[in-house]
Amino acid sequence: MDSSSHLQPPVPTAPLKLTVEAAVTAASSQPTLLQAIYDISPDGVLVVDEKGEVLSHNLPFLTIWNLSPRLARTDDPAPSIKGGADQTLLTRVLDQIQNPEAYLARVQQLYDHPEQADRCEITLKDGRTLERQSTVLRDGQQRYMGRAWFFRDITAQKQHEAELVRLARYDALTGAANRRYFLERADQECTRSRRHQLPLSLMLVDLDHFKQINDQYGHAYGDEALKQFSAVVRGRLRDSDLLARIGGEEFVILMPSTALAGATLLAERLRLAMADQPLPVIDHLLPVRFSAGVTQFQGDDLDIETCLKRADEAMYRAKQSGRDRVEAYA
Repeated sequence: MDSSSHLQPPVPTAPLKLTVEAAVTAASSQPTLLQAIYDISPDGVLVVDEKGEVLSHNLPFLTIWNLSPRLARTDDPAPSIKGGADQTLLTRVLDQIQNPEAYLARVQQLYDHPEQADRCEITLKDGRTLERQSTVLRDGQQRYMGRAWFFRDITAQKQHEAELVRLARYDALTGAANRRYFLERADQECTRSRRHQLPLSLMLVDLDHFKQINDQYGHAYGDEALKQFSAVVRGRLRDSDLLARIGGEEFVILMPSTALAGATLLAERLRLAMADQPLPVIDHLLPVRFSAGVTQFQGDDLDIETCLKRADEAMYRAKQSGRDRVEAYA
C-alpha cells in the first residue's frame, strides 16, 4: 500500500460527499470544474484511488496540513506522494499528529475493510483539533474506486465547548468547582470508593472573620481573599483532588484515595500556607485564616451529604475552639 493511503481527510456534509463522488468520476473530462468544486469547500479534501495513489486534493487540504503543493502533485500519469524518505506527504502529516501510531492503525483498518466509512477527531501537536471523515468511492457498477478523505479544523468549536463546560462547572470568581459539579464528582467517587474499597476523605473549610473583611475593607477585598484562598489551595492539590466553592466563604475539598490521617495532614499544611500569604489591604497585610473540618467517607454512608454533615460538625468545633484550626471527625 502506498504511503498516501495513510492520509485521513475531513468531515463533509452529505451533499459534499455526493459532489466529490460525481466530480471524481468526471475528473478526466472536467479537471477545472473538479478543482473549482474542491477549492470552494471549507474542508480539506484528498481523493486517492484503489491503490492509495493521490488523484486530487484541494487548497484547504494543503492549508490545514501546512503542506506545499509539490508534496501532493497529481500531474504525473501515476501520481506519487513520495518526495524523499523524510519529505513524503504522509510523513509531513504524521509529524503534526500527537498520536501518529493510533492514527495509522485506524487508517489501516479502513483499508483492510474498504466498505467502512469512518469519522474521528485528530489532535495535532500545535494544539489544533481536526475532524476527519473517510468515505468509499464506487463507480456506477459499485466497484471500489478508492477513498475520499475530508478534514475540518474544529479547534474553535472545541474551545467553545470547553468554555461552556467550564462555565457550567466552575465558579467564575475563584476558579473552584461549583456545588453542582462537586456533587456530581462526589457521587462518582463514593461509588468508586465502595466498589474498590478505597479511602475517600472530605475537608470542609470556612474562612474566618470573612464578614468582618467585607464590612471593614469592602467586598472587593473580600473577593480578593476568596481568590487568594482558592489559588493557594489549588496549587497544592493533586489532579485527582477537587476544590469546590459551595457557599459564600465556604469551600469543600474532595480527596479520593486519601484516608483521614492524610486528609488532616493536608488541611494543616494548607492552613500554614495561608498564614504565610497575607492579603495586601490598603496600607498593611491582612492574614486570611480558615477553620476546617475533616472526615472520611464510610461505606455505610447513604451519600456524600452524610459525610458533609460530619465535616460540618468538625468544622463547627474548630470555630468554637478559637478558629484557625483543623478538627477531624473520626
